[in-house]
Amino acid sequence: MTDDQDITLDWMSAEDDGRRPTDLRPEIPHPARMYDYYLGGKDNFPADRAAAEEIIAISPRVRLSAQANRGFLQRAVKHLAEQGVRQFLDIGTGIPTAGNTHEVAQRVDPAARVAYVDNDPIVLVHSRALLAGASKGSASVVQADLRDPAGILDAPEVRDLLDLGQPVALLLFAILHFVGEDSDPYGIVRKLVDALPSGSYLALSHGTADFLSPEQAQRGPAVYCAATERLTLRSREQVARFFDGLELLEPGIVTVPRWRPELPEREGDAVTGIWGAVGRKP
Repeated sequence: MTDDQDITLDWMSAEDDGRRPTDLRPEIPHPARMYDYYLGGKDNFPADRAAAEEIIAISPRVRLSAQANRGFLQRAVKHLAEQGVRQFLDIGTGIPTAGNTHEVAQRVDPAARVAYVDNDPIVLVHSRALLAGASKGSASVVQADLRDPAGILDAPEVRDLLDLGQPVALLLFAILHFVGEDSDPYGIVRKLVDALPSGSYLALSHGTADFLSPEQAQRGPAVYCAATERLTLRSREQVARFFDGLELLEPGIVTVPRWRPELPEREGDAVTGIWGAVGRKP
């Protein structure tokens, strides 16, 4: 049996718990599966791998950037948990891999609660399998789209798990660059942040063309035109707008390897093509 057959059969097994199987559209590249490939995962199809290799040919550091983004998520979650945050809303979580949000947060406090949100069927089935064990009672998986913030906030899986009257860490890692200007990404983030109380946090990362040549900046998004989601790279100044009204934690908006690193800086960290920051709602 091939890896691709494994993926399909895993999702078809959703029939066992009453969920209808979903068309995975394996012939169309999907950003979550491409990201899984960048990280060295196997939960992807030939179309995903081919598109990902096109991106790697354009920007050879993309694998390192994906790994750096994952490291930033883990450091940010650990820091927020150490500051006393016990609730996390992780939107656009991606296919699970080592060091997921609930694992990092619950190492600090086993009572930490995490609601994962994604709209990709492969992400959902793997996340549900991951949470089938001891963590099931303190984490949930929601099928929803970032473009529908009200639907996310009103989802029973979110409302039953998180107390939106107490501080929440809103996590938007490597997801907003798949929301075009026509979908009002700044309005989406504002609606989510406005629904959270004082003392909550926004942590996000976002792809940028700030360190690419004009040719690279055009060719990269063009690859995603054939994928299920298009890519919109934003400048540091544009990323900063997502934090309007929030208090940025040090060191502010930086490339993701440079946000409170635990290891010495490596060559290229300063020009990694993903901006990241964490802000507190006053």
